[in-house]
Amino acid sequence: MLLVTGGAGFIGSNVVAALNEAGRSDVVVCDFLGTEGKWRNLAKRQLVDIVPPAELMDWLKGRKLEAVIHLGAISATTATDGDLVIETNFRLSMRLLDWCTMNAVPFIYASSAATYGDGTEGFDDDSSLPALKKLRPMNLYGWSKHLFDLAIAERVARCDRLPPQWAGLKFFNVFGPNEYHKGSMMSVLARRFDDVRAGRVVQLFKSHREGIEDGDQRRDFIYVDDVVRVVLWLLATPSVSGLFNVGTGKARSFKDLMLAAYAALGARPNIEYIDMPEQIRDSYQYFTQSEVDRLLRAGYNGGFTTLENAVKAYVGDYLDRPDRFR
Repeated sequence: MLLVTGGAGFIGSNVVAALNEAGRSDVVVCDFLGTEGKWRNLAKRQLVDIVPPAELMDWLKGRKLEAVIHLGAISATTATDGDLVIETNFRLSMRLLDWCTMNAVPFIYASSAATYGDGTEGFDDDSSLPALKKLRPMNLYGWSKHLFDLAIAERVARCDRLPPQWAGLKFFNVFGPNEYHKGSMMSVLARRFDDVRAGRVVQLFKSHREGIEDGDQRRDFIYVDDVVRVVLWLLATPSVSGLFNVGTGKARSFKDLMLAAYAALGARPNIEYIDMPEQIRDSYQYFTQSEVDRLLRAGYNGGFTTLENAVKAYVGDYLDRPDRFR
C-alpha cells in the first residue's frame, strides 16, 4: 500500500488521483475531512482507508507500506498557533521519518519555498547544514518546514540511518484543481476567476518598489500536474534522495497570470491596481524563482508546463466547468 498524508488536500488529492489513474487503488489517505466539503477532493477516487491524523501512528503498527508520501500540514502562511503548527508540521513529520527509517520505507515529503524567507539568500536548494542555517523563514509555516529540513540535514551530516529513499520537495507557487477549500491561501487565479468570467474588475496590488511596475510582482507559478509528475518520478526512481526545489525555474508576474486567464476565455482584460495594505508592505516578496538544476541533474526530465498552457488547461478542464474537481 501507499500512504498519502494530506491526501484530501490540494496537492495530496491530485497525487491520489494520478495514482488511481495509473491503476493504483491500494492507496491510504491520512487527513481531516472537516465540514467544509473537502471530501469532494476525493469523491472520484478509490481508497483502501482514510485515517485521522491522531490515529496514524497506531494505524501504522505492524503495517507494511511501499512508500509514505507525506504532504499533510497546516499550510497557511498566516497561521499563528505555534504549538499546533509545530505538532502538526514538525513533530508528526519526525515520527513518520523515524517509522520509515525503522521499517525501511521510502519517505517523500513536502517542504516549501517559504523556507527561503524574503529571498535575500537566494533560492538554491542546497541541503547542507551550513546552507540551510543561513535561511530565515518569514512566517510560522515556513519555519516549521525549515526545522524539519534541518533535522534531516543533521542526520545526513552525522551519517545517521535514514529511510532507503528520502526526498524533500520545496514547492513554489502551486495552482490547479482541488485548491478550493484553501480560502485565502488559494491561488489568485482561483480566487478571482468568477470575476474574470463575469467581466467584473479584477484587483491586483500596486507596486510600492521603485523600478517594478504595478502587477509585475513575480512568482514561480507551477501547475499541480507538474508537481505530481515529480512525485511519481521519485516513487519510480528509488535511487534518488535529497532536497529539491519544485518550480518551473521561471518567474512570471501576477499580471501575466490574470492575462492568461482572460486569454483562455477569449475575454477583454479588466484589471485595476490597488494599494497594498501597509501591514504587509515591508515583508512582501516581489520575486521568487526556483533553481531546478539539482532536480534535473538527478535525472528528472518530465518538463514543466508554460504559464499560458497551464492556465488554459486549468480554466478549460476545471474552472469553467460545473464540476471543478479532479
